[in-house]
Amino acid sequence: MLPTADDFRDALSKIFMEAERMKLHYVDVRSGDLHRRLGSYPGKNHRMPVCCEVMKGIMMYGDKILSQPRSGKGATLVIRYQLPRSNGY
Repeated sequence: MLPTADDFRDALSKIFMEAERMKLHYVDVRSGDLHRRLGSYPGKNHRMPVCCEVMKGIMMYGDKILSQPRSGKGATLVIRYQLPRSNGY
């Protein structure tokens, strides 16, 4: 089964909760690593565009894109999310 946008959001929430438990001030998330956690990547039916849309869509003030492919959607997108997250995402 292919991961959905909700699956990516849930996985990010878990990453944030773990980083907050470790008392980190930020966490860097790479899209390729996030997608691999949920499966179906790499593969011909991957959901990388959805993964990247979710990652960008949950950005808040203070978060920043550290790197991204030319298309903006690929396995090398890296976003630094500031912690703690006020809304879970």
